Amino acid sequence: MNLDELNSKYGISEQLSFKAGEANIPIVEVCNAQASAKVSLQGAQVLSWQPKNSAGQLEEVIWLSDEATFAPGKSVRGGIPICWPWFGAHESNAQFPAHGFARVSLWQVFSTESLVDGRTRISFILEADDTNKHMWPPQTSVLFQLTIGTKLEMELVTHNKSDQAITISQALHTYFKVGDVSQLALHGLSDTQYLDKLENFKRKTQKGPITINEEVDRIYLDTETDCVIEDKVLKRNIVIIKCGSHSTVVWNPWAESAAKMGDLGVDGYKQMLCVESSNAAEDVVVIAPGTDHHLWVQYGVVAHSNEAAL
Repeated sequence: MNLDELNSKYGISEQLSFKAGEANIPIVEVCNAQASAKVSLQGAQVLSWQPKNSAGQLEEVIWLSDEATFAPGKSVRGGIPICWPWFGAHESNAQFPAHGFARVSLWQVFSTESLVDGRTRISFILEADDTNKHMWPPQTSVLFQLTIGTKLEMELVTHNKSDQAITISQALHTYFKVGDVSQLALHGLSDTQYLDKLENFKRKTQKGPITINEEVDRIYLDTETDCVIEDKVLKRNIVIIKCGSHSTVVWNPWAESAAKMGDLGVDGYKQMLCVESSNAAEDVVVIAPGTDHHLWVQYGVVAHSNEAAL
């Protein structure tokens, strides 16, 4: 569909519209009484989510690099990439894209809806086709549903349409915007075991809240509890609630690795922290024939003085 057709079929007057984004990649712009958002049809990737704060002002929660590269079939640094149907490198073919092909594929719009409470819902679908069957032969479809309001809800549903069980790993690879990554604390993972990817996946145990003063790349295991990013600079707490995920990835490249990446921008690593609701490492998902798996995540923001979130 072209933009005119998308707007005619799925647009919502004064609330949801389709436009040409960077590199002419279509994007969805949402603006309702509670929040605004931008989502790229490539990867169904959230690029921005700005809920209104207590003063009625829009406040960005998602980090997108100033040096992000937009091009068909290329991943974008920042936002909320969807890692599917594998997380990390492909286990047998290094030529296949890291973190799967979902984040670089063009998704189709499935439905849009204006909810009675003022929120906006949009769903995207990715089907098995000729562009991905050589990487992923099983008959599957993936539905990604976004509900945009004062909270951001995301649900990633994998349908196994084949006659055999399939195994997937996945993540919502969210880049959160922070005031200064060295002055925050991530709560909710104390006493949790994690795999340290920087030390050949050595198994360690987290003690107390997570603070960032060096490169961090960890997979926290058996995690179902809520997490809270306590941002002392922006004076807010970002609350992360999830279901259908039993692992959490925490990542910040820090200065040396960030400089090698080339698309994080000058000191960009200081303004971002990835907290990824995932099924990764030993937390893979086996989906029986004819069934599905739901990964559901909700983000909310409260003023830093509100300690109830911690």
